[in-house]
Amino acid sequence: MQAAIVVMSPTSGVVFVKLLLALAPLLSLTLSTPTPARALLVLEKEQHTLVIVDPVTLTIVARVPAGNDPHEVAVSDDGRTAYVSNYGGRGAGPGGTTITVIDLVAQKALAPIQLGALRAPHGMAFAGGKLYFTAEQAKIVGRYDPATRAIDWVIGTGEDRTHMVAVSRDAKIVFTSNVNTPSVSIIEQRALAPPPGPPPGGLQPNGAMPNGASPTGTVPNAPPPRGPQTDWHVTNVIVGRGAEGMDVTPDGRELWVANAIDGTISIVNVPEHKVVQTLPSTKSANRLKLTPDGKYALVSDLSGGDFLVIDVKSRAVVKRVALGGNSEGILVSPDGARVYTTMNSKDAVAVIDLATMTKTGELKTGEGPDGLAWAQRH
Repeated sequence: MQAAIVVMSPTSGVVFVKLLLALAPLLSLTLSTPTPARALLVLEKEQHTLVIVDPVTLTIVARVPAGNDPHEVAVSDDGRTAYVSNYGGRGAGPGGTTITVIDLVAQKALAPIQLGALRAPHGMAFAGGKLYFTAEQAKIVGRYDPATRAIDWVIGTGEDRTHMVAVSRDAKIVFTSNVNTPSVSIIEQRALAPPPGPPPGGLQPNGAMPNGASPTGTVPNAPPPRGPQTDWHVTNVIVGRGAEGMDVTPDGRELWVANAIDGTISIVNVPEHKVVQTLPSTKSANRLKLTPDGKYALVSDLSGGDFLVIDVKSRAVVKRVALGGNSEGILVSPDGARVYTTMNSKDAVAVIDLATMTKTGELKTGEGPDGLAWAQRH
């Protein structure tokens, strides 16, 4: 700490305290606002920061460095850690190779996750204690285990621009949208059938079992049989052009997909792996989220000023909420009462009351607000 220099004016008797600006960072650190137990997280893409917001007062609590070109954010189950995808360039660029890790309580960035050749990470979802992410240029979905600090699973889609990711409640189905193919990938964990026939080695010429096995097929001192074996199966389903935002219904039977180029919504029957209905949507349907009760589908518009509310059962648009600017990222509060959507053109986050389906508030942010997440600390 630097010492202050105090100067007494001989004429006015006013005390001037020098070097106050030098002490300002220390005072700011001492007086910083703690992260609330329930926090709204907003990525400022152009400023490379994560904003922590008090959702009750709609005030910014803190800003934390979020790495180069942050796009999407996910939060651990205990609400203490945020993970940010560092997309790191668009188009034919080299693509980012990190996921930024942020301690929400300490309000600081930790050592990032190094992805190596898994370039251009984008979509993020936290499920079953693990982080799922996409890497566009590698055309994969990966999974990171915070307990071991290692990527423990990777699977390829074979599709172009594997973009967003969603995970079923039992973590046995992973969904991705592939923007440029355009398609969605349904990645399912399935049990493998046991191999048919006798034990390895077959019957001996005299009909006896090999390796001293009994007629029942058991082998003395043999290791116990392994449990059910599983594998992952990928099914790619063609949807509308520019498939990006998506969400799965609470019962897991339907996947709703927003198609930004076509301005439509594809409804995919998950067990049957096929599109069963296509709905008209906004001009540039960018993101789509379902309410926790599965009653409404919410759709943002990247090039228009309306925010769509669709009744899932009737498939009808029940409200076009006028925002006064375009909308991008969508987050529904856990109680289903409010919707937050980033307004990139206005550098703001709009708040929508779902009971009245009207815009009730707006939070000014820095440049390029995009991805949103909810942190509930336990």
